Amino acid sequence: MAFAVRVGCLLLSSMAALSAQTRPLAAADVVKLPSQPPLAKIAYGPAPQQYAELRLPAGPGPFPVVVVIHGGCYGDYAAADYMAHLASALVKEGWATWNLEYRREHEPGGGWPGTFLDVGNGVDALRDAAGHYPLDLDRTVALGHSAGGQLALWLAARRRLPRSSELYADRPLPLKGVLSLAGIVDMRAFAEYGRGPCGERHLRVVGGTPAQQPARYALVSPAELLPLGVPQVLVWGADDRIVPESLFLDYERRARAAGDPVEVIVLPHAGHHDLNSAAAPGWPKIVAAIRRLLA
Repeated sequence: MAFAVRVGCLLLSSMAALSAQTRPLAAADVVKLPSQPPLAKIAYGPAPQQYAELRLPAGPGPFPVVVVIHGGCYGDYAAADYMAHLASALVKEGWATWNLEYRREHEPGGGWPGTFLDVGNGVDALRDAAGHYPLDLDRTVALGHSAGGQLALWLAARRRLPRSSELYADRPLPLKGVLSLAGIVDMRAFAEYGRGPCGERHLRVVGGTPAQQPARYALVSPAELLPLGVPQVLVWGADDRIVPESLFLDYERRARAAGDPVEVIVLPHAGHHDLNSAAAPGWPKIVAAIRRLLA
């Protein structure tokens, strides 16, 4: 009962915060949305950024797991606290959440290849966590926002990386599916589209432009790693001014041609950051998409 009251207060507070907005949410608005503290903060490496926040529903479990990955253009624009509200809201649906932090391009050890290795190692650390917490790793999906959407899709593609690659992992944790919220599904195309600080961070995490680092782009861009071999749902807000819709439409065409099951959901009147609010009108569609991936 106490858990239900806490969740109800979470959603009511979130709705009040959203209704006060007369414009699309900004990143600074999202981090102010209410959240519950994690049950545990679990390190997967020695750096202070190498950790994940674990949240669990009430009950004995084992629980399906939603890996939650923040974006922020791979830089200081966002961190794990940006996804705490979403991770808390997903627990209400009966899912464990694994809110992943990683070294970003501006931090020691981040950039190439550290940022990508961190995300892979951070997800694989779920195997150790499952020895201590009731987690059903056979039902694990990845959810990422913006740059985190690219990282979530890339997690599903890691099994296709050559053994000679700097990013190779021997036994990457299998995923049931991926949900990408306004994700950068084509790294090469976004490098040409990106503007301002976000575009600059995008180039820095890979170490240069596609012309300068073609092999690196081929190793991390979901569009170049198709087929991923798992169902994918791409969610985009019609008022998004950061990631263009053309990326999703082209990726959907290419993914289906490669044999992947892929779905695109366009949320009207939603901006880039609105996708991370449990009070936004599109939230039920996001929850329903995760249910389909876990089914």
